[in-house]
Parts: sequence; structure tokens; C-alpha cells
Amino acid sequence: MPELHPVSVDTDRIRTNCWVGGPEDGTRLLFVHGNLVSGRWFADVAARLSDDVRVVAPDLRGFGGTDPRPVDATRGLRDWSDDVAALVRTLGWGGDGSVHIVGWSLGGGIVEQYAIDHVDDLASVTLLAPVAPHGYGGTRGDDGRPVHDDFAGSGGGAVNPDFSRRIAARDTSEEEPASSPRVVMRTFFYDAANAPDADEDVLLEEFLKTVCGDDNYPGTVVPSDNWPGMAPGDRGGQNAMSPRYCDTSAFADIDPKPPVLWVWGSKDPVVSDASALDFAVLGQAGVVPGWPGDEVFPAQPQVSQTRALLERYAARGGSYREVCLEGVGHGAVVERPDEVARLLTELLAARETGA
Repeated sequence: MPELHPVSVDTDRIRTNCWVGGPEDGTRLLFVHGNLVSGRWFADVAARLSDDVRVVAPDLRGFGGTDPRPVDATRGLRDWSDDVAALVRTLGWGGDGSVHIVGWSLGGGIVEQYAIDHVDDLASVTLLAPVAPHGYGGTRGDDGRPVHDDFAGSGGGAVNPDFSRRIAARDTSEEEPASSPRVVMRTFFYDAANAPDADEDVLLEEFLKTVCGDDNYPGTVVPSDNWPGMAPGDRGGQNAMSPRYCDTSAFADIDPKPPVLWVWGSKDPVVSDASALDFAVLGQAGVVPGWPGDEVFPAQPQVSQTRALLERYAARGGSYREVCLEGVGHGAVVERPDEVARLLTELLAARETGA
């Protein structure tokens, strides 16, 4: 496939920067990226797809080159999923079940929300290390019960303020590694053993386009009497992912039910049953003091929550395929683009043949 190139698309909601490639009449493949990155991060996967696939990879609001509109956290992931739906309508893709949609991380949750609201658009759904259906942080069990009534331990307060300050300053240095955007990107967005083919500076350039502030990343913070002392506010992206507002469990009930491919990495430090960003894990390690113990604040079983969602999906007439990539971190799209492209190619071919 030719290299992805940027195209600006004006919808009835927002001006969206899209990374596109392949023939306009090709098989429709829509990529939805995750937190802190952009559609450009899918370039290595797109390059490995056949030349009869039309790829569109939009930048979400608050990321990349798309207009930096505010995120209303009280709508959960719908500000983003509604933007994607408006793009699909503008492209003329909607309503005929022809769109193969792929969501990575936060984008996985957005794709689930999209399917809840617009399933008639979709031919298949691919979830790459998706955010759990019960949001990110502060829940327990496969059913996602909140640890605290105010959802303490999730939302904008979970982000190191120095990290977001350095993103806003477009800091490319490696000084103070705990808050260096470059070091954080290397640590959490791909495993060190799987250095991406993509130029690190190109990836970092997209990373540093993230719009920081109360309306975007990470959003507002509310103090809490519950450990770890903060709860989600009602503005910004991290709060939109809080279980206070984010709940895509209705995905199990969509009808019709397109086939689902779920891919996750065995060494993912971001989305796992013991995430390195989970306050319970940080508390147990002594990084965040005062952890009240596993009975009060256990680690969120993020992978198990997604599996439970997809088991309900299958029990209600759907089908899904689970693929765990051994040794892969959070960024399979840059760590193992060959494998991701192969899995997508298999999915598209099976859908074409009706297998």
C-alpha cells in the first residue's frame, strides 16, 4: 500500500485530520487510535496491507492535527465516537455494513461505543489492547464494580502533572525520566525488546501534539476522602475514561453482531490485570503511600473484564477470536505490525468469503 498521507475532512461536528491510503473504492478499513498518539501511528500496519484496502485513520479531537475541541467527560467516550460517526457519514461509508473498524487502547472503547450506537455501519470489529468496558481505574471484578462510590483512583488526577506540562512544552529531552514524554512513550507504548521500525522522532512528534489542559488531557481533578485522594472531574479525556462515565458493557447486546478480533500483548504495562499505571499496583509497590490493601482497593482486572464482555457477546449470538501476542507490550501496531496486518487480512478475507 502507498504511504499514508494526511487529508483534512470537514464534518458537521469537527475538522478532522485523517491519514489515508489505498484506492477510494477499496475495502473500507477505519483505524481509531488511543490516548496520546494519532492516526499516523498505524502507518506500519497500513503499509503491510494489500493494495485493495482503503485505510482511513483519523486523529481524534485533542490529538494530532484535528481541531482541539473540548471533551465532555460526562458523555463517556461519545464525544469521540460521535466525531468518528460524523466522519463515516461524510465519507459516504455509513449504513451498509461495509466498514471494518479497528480500535487501539482508548480507541478500543471508542469503537465499542461506536458499535453500540451505529452497528449497522460495521462489517467487523477489531480491538487492540482495548480499555476495559468499565473504564480505566478504580473498579473490581469482571463486572466492574466501583471500588469507591466517588470512583476515586480514576480520572485526570491519575496523570503526573509534570508529564502533561512537558507535553505542552513539546519537551523532547530525556531529563527526569519519570515525566519525560520520550521516556514514557518508550516505556508504556511499546516494549523495549520490540523497537519499532518507525522513526522514534516521528512517533514522538505525534505524541507531543496532544492538547493538554482541563478540557482535554488529562482533564479536571476532584479531591476525595478516599484513597488515593482524588476522584474524576467532569471535563477532559482521562475523566471520560473513568468508570464514573465510561461504560461500554452494552456492546454485548448489539444486534447484528459483527465478528470481533481481540488482540492483546502479554507484556502490556498499560492494559492488563496488573497494570503498572493502576493505583493498587503502585500502592502495593510503595510508589503511592497509604494503600489500604487488596480488600479495599484491588487492581482492576482489565483483560479479564474485556474477556467477560466478549464471552457475553458470544453467549448472545456473536463470535470473537482472542489472540495474545507473546512478548508484546501496549503497542502491537508498532511492535508487531506484520502480525497485526496478517490478522486483519485474515479477518477481512473471512468476511469477504462469509467464512
